[in-house]
Amino acid sequence: MAEIWTGLWQAFNLIINLDAELLEIVFLSLQVSGAAVLIAAVLGIPAGAYLGMRQPQRVRWLEKVIYTLMGLPPVVAGLLIYLLLSSRGPLGPLDLLFSAPAMIIAQTVLALPIITGLTLVAVREKNKEIRDTAVTLGASPPMVTATVIREARRSIMGAVVAGFGRVIAEVGAVMMVGGNIKGHTRVMTTAIVLETRKGNFELAVGLGLILLGIAFIINSLLYRIQGEVGQH
Repeated sequence: MAEIWTGLWQAFNLIINLDAELLEIVFLSLQVSGAAVLIAAVLGIPAGAYLGMRQPQRVRWLEKVIYTLMGLPPVVAGLLIYLLLSSRGPLGPLDLLFSAPAMIIAQTVLALPIITGLTLVAVREKNKEIRDTAVTLGASPPMVTATVIREARRSIMGAVVAGFGRVIAEVGAVMMVGGNIKGHTRVMTTAIVLETRKGNFELAVGLGLILLGIAFIINSLLYRIQGEVGQH
């Protein structure tokens, strides 16, 4: 028990003193996950909106694929990206394996189905309420689509936040394609695993506390967004 309290005390000291190694790992984690979610949002929101505006029976098979991928195991995603980026893979000449871009690709693959699927659901729910009224008022199809997306914006924001929450705490895929290289591809989750194995509990606990803080912020944002949606 004494070791736990000692580790917590040392971890707080690292955080309070803004330890350079700790900050480097945290900033890289935020950069990788932020870039991945941005790419996933740019691709997933339009895709989800398009599918949500279509008749359900016409896109049912695509929905099944998206919902299946929403639960894609990270190690499977990591394996697929690894095979694509390896020297024998089709993207091998790009020499991206064991780099930050490789981790961004892996996290994008994980976040994209979540943002697409949740956007689809949000737009479809609003589409039912708004389409008939908008058409009655003489709105054109592009105007109807824009109105639906605007009304569903809070739920879409929730989808983006959920996507970020999915990837910031992910370890399997990024370790497979990133390699956990100090100063280059070491993010919070992979560093926690490594430092725990090395017995460096203070850094592991410090990173764990920061990761918990980020998770709390993400869940708070989701709760707030869901509350605002429920009031409308």
